Amino acid sequence: MIDTIVWIVTNIVMAPWNLVRALTQPGAWLDWSNGESLVRFIYYGGSIEFFFVVFTAFLVFTAVGLWWTGLLWGAVRVLESFANGVGRVAAWAGLLMVLQQIVIVFAQRVFASAQLGFGFGTTFSFDVSWWSEELRLYNALVVVLCCAYTFVQRGHVRVDLLYTPASYRTKKVIDMAGALFFMMPMGVVIWLYGWFFMWRHLVTPKVSASDQLDLMMRKASILRWNVETVSFSPNGFNGYFLFKVLLVIFAAMVLLQAVAVFYRAYLEWREGPAAEGRYLDLDTADAAASGH
Repeated sequence: MIDTIVWIVTNIVMAPWNLVRALTQPGAWLDWSNGESLVRFIYYGGSIEFFFVVFTAFLVFTAVGLWWTGLLWGAVRVLESFANGVGRVAAWAGLLMVLQQIVIVFAQRVFASAQLGFGFGTTFSFDVSWWSEELRLYNALVVVLCCAYTFVQRGHVRVDLLYTPASYRTKKVIDMAGALFFMMPMGVVIWLYGWFFMWRHLVTPKVSASDQLDLMMRKASILRWNVETVSFSPNGFNGYFLFKVLLVIFAAMVLLQAVAVFYRAYLEWREGPAAEGRYLDLDTADAAASGH
């Protein structure tokens, strides 16, 4: 137990140094034309060091915010605005998916065409089966990029057998606990495994979450870009690596939304019912009428 505490404290203390070292030596991990730099970027993106840099930044920001609540309200507004902005744009992927499906049906059943092309000037043309499989990407975009947005809009289904009858302050404590002990750990786990899962489909030789830095550095000389372009059918969609990228984006957006949920719940708990829904940007007509 003591060893674990010492390990955590040591990593927190070292986090500022690791951050400064990374920022002052960007060429060591951002020069992707160099195999060693790319290896460092891959390794540290899912490393303990990176986790504690983010965790320490969260602790420091929260500590300052406990003294100056305006900072936390600012963070809530920025994070929720980001989630709303991304979600409102990504939601249009649902309409594109429907329109594209209609075009595919007409192309196959009415015009008996094997190819579909879209574009102005330069035509983006693929087999109909490619466009059919690509519809899955629209589904993924909506799920990944609209998850945090739906959370801000309070659109997720809540199992509230205990939540509904609870008092106002108890609800806020539940929200804080849910963000800290469920959303954040889930986001971290998805990030750690999704990060290396993504890179396994972008470079060769394949990397693993269990690889140590020295082992990965030995692979640097033979590391090459090898973006996955395998399709599930002949002439089918060949951009499935995008789903791996979206998985990492999903983890990042869940983590950011968890921070927003925690800060909002804390501020509403601290300032009372008068603060509930403050600065909340909802899409519903009722919310607009109430001034939120």
